[in-house]
Amino acid sequence: MAVEIERKFLVVGDAWRDAAHASQFFAQGYLNQAGRASVRVRIEGEQANLNLKAARVGSSRAEYEYPIPLAEAREILDQLTLTPPVEKTRHWLEHAGHVWEIDEFVGANAPLVVAEIELDAADEVFVRPDWLGAEITDDVRYYNHALAFAPYSQWGEKQ
Repeated sequence: MAVEIERKFLVVGDAWRDAAHASQFFAQGYLNQAGRASVRVRIEGEQANLNLKAARVGSSRAEYEYPIPLAEAREILDQLTLTPPVEKTRHWLEHAGHVWEIDEFVGANAPLVVAEIELDAADEVFVRPDWLGAEITDDVRYYNHALAFAPYSQWGEKQ
């Protein structure tokens, strides 16, 4: 089974921007609202994937990803997803031997900025960058699936 071990954090300030070495726009939409897994289509630049991820909160979840034709992904986002796509620019940077992904959301989820780190083990030690804010790994509201159905701009009180 493919398992993703990932921790999520809010980002504080813009100090991370100077370290970013690559960026890519993402658009993703969901084909189901609830259940044991989320089913999404994601466009990353000129590539597209169908992704299934366990609907489980926490740092470790089963995840499967399969490439699909870009034109079909665009049709699915336009015609089959339950909500408008979640859109963001993902920036990659390295800090103390780890690659960080910084997701800068646009549209209904702006101005949310989230940092993610993928780890080899749930208890793996890593150095926290200065721009890292509160951990949100166990807060379901910040998962992309949740943001599709309850966008950040609609939250009453934000963290």
